[in-house]
Amino acid sequence: MGKGDKKSKRGKIVNGTWGARRKRKIKKRPTIEEKINPGKKK
Repeated sequence: MGKGDKKSKRGKIVNGTWGARRKRKIKKRPTIEEKINPGKKK
């Protein structure tokens, strides 16, 4: 448990990796309709 542990959140931060303990924030992709009509909003 700590900086060298590959399964802990702190270990993931130190190693610079992502996984179950350290999820990435998901970027919301624009829909096809938003790409076609960028000026219109619902």
